[in-house]
Amino acid sequence: MTDVKHGMTGVVGRPDAPTRRHGGSINGLRPQPGAAFLGMPVFPDAAKIALGDEQLRRNLGHATATIRTKRLKAVEEMPDWQDMRLAAAAIKDNTLARLDTYLEQFEAAATQAGAVVHWAVDADDACRIGIEIAQQHQAKDVIKVKSMATQEIELNEALEAVGINAWETDLAELIVQLGGDTPSHFLVPAIHRNRSEIRDIFLSRMGDVGRAAPADLTNEPRRLAEAARLHLREKFMATKVAFSGANFAIADTGTLSVVESEGNGRMCLTLPDVLVSVVGIEKLLPTFTDLEVFLQVLPRSSTAERMNPYTTMWTGVSPGDGPQEVHIILVDNGRTRALADEVGRQALRCIRCSACLNVCPVYERVGGHAYGSVYPGPIGAILNPLLHGVTDPHDAALPFASSLCGACYEACPVAIDIPTVLIEQRAAAVHEKGKHAIPTAESLAMKAAAWTFGDAKRLARAQRAAGLGRGVAKRVSWLPGMLGGWTDSRTMPPVPKQSFRRWWSQTRPPGKDDR
Repeated sequence: MTDVKHGMTGVVGRPDAPTRRHGGSINGLRPQPGAAFLGMPVFPDAAKIALGDEQLRRNLGHATATIRTKRLKAVEEMPDWQDMRLAAAAIKDNTLARLDTYLEQFEAAATQAGAVVHWAVDADDACRIGIEIAQQHQAKDVIKVKSMATQEIELNEALEAVGINAWETDLAELIVQLGGDTPSHFLVPAIHRNRSEIRDIFLSRMGDVGRAAPADLTNEPRRLAEAARLHLREKFMATKVAFSGANFAIADTGTLSVVESEGNGRMCLTLPDVLVSVVGIEKLLPTFTDLEVFLQVLPRSSTAERMNPYTTMWTGVSPGDGPQEVHIILVDNGRTRALADEVGRQALRCIRCSACLNVCPVYERVGGHAYGSVYPGPIGAILNPLLHGVTDPHDAALPFASSLCGACYEACPVAIDIPTVLIEQRAAAVHEKGKHAIPTAESLAMKAAAWTFGDAKRLARAQRAAGLGRGVAKRVSWLPGMLGGWTDSRTMPPVPKQSFRRWWSQTRPPGKDDR
């Protein structure tokens, strides 16, 4: 969920489906770990490659359809669902409007409870703090509650660079890590894998990094989960430092909360001696009363459950119970940049439920890796440009990774108007490109169109000229050059016998009262 994946374990897809030759990659283009872009081409190119992977599309179609159906049933149980959405949005907006005040309140409360609060301006700053804490305790291994914030700052890679192994304990994240892969979904990080692939990963990789999978392992979900449980139990018992994210941070008490379904998160949060929580500054809620709303809308929107099996909360240090050293790293990393955008700041309401991914027709067909980002799907298509800007071609391409159908807005439990933000970010990307680019055929064509449509007489002449080419157009089934992208997936419409303008002038003679 927010920073923590939970619920469905990633054991999805048809159990008898063949294993893809290139594993978790998209037809051989393997994403590499990284916060912003996972070694992938820009979205249009990556999407074309993904569309050619039939097994990927089967896995995604099966999983997203299952999740959508379950979510609809869970939401229909609540007659006041729309009111809950609006309440959640209002709480988030109120928090963002006074974020500086609530951050200081949270720091004071958490410090009083025994936690050490750190402030990180960017990813490098956050990783440096996390590494220093681990090194102070001579840690060679750390365990992790699945956290999208730590993926965003590339914490695992930073720890590895100084000789510290970071072990994922969420089942789906374990699958992804052992497979040398990257997550492709908020809730179900291994949604692109099927059971046969997971079995093969466990058999070939578990023994290299810990307890090996049983030699007779099958692709039954129960057996796969059992193999993971035995493998992880050794790491839980032997590791003294853990890293987590947080779904929510409560300003007035300094409390952090993680919600999950497997119990692995609770093991990480209670067994180690040292706990380091990496938390985006937008995760704050003012009070425990506010948390009540989110613990209703979040599980129904993600795992389609009425409540989460495990909701863990901790406030600083409790002597003799749980970690005796607690650190909280509050991360900005572009969030204040997003907050400054009057239209886009609503993206910071996001609670990482994945509802928008599960209903998105684009995501369902290409998967998360095609977005080349830790944050895929509709929310990623706006969040990445808001955090980073649109100067990078990867970020600039993401707002166009949408059909603008609006399904994401209807599904969002905090009522983020994703289509409107997408349009705003598209405009920003076009403006940025126009500042530096040499004029292209497309830009020149758009200027010509603007000039034509800017004057009624010019438009009338253009329509008459188009009518003269009607006979030729009847025999054209495709268009060349940049126009070919349109006819690749559409049939050329016939040119009408007359323009609307001519029809209007014939049916509405001058001077006729049209009122």
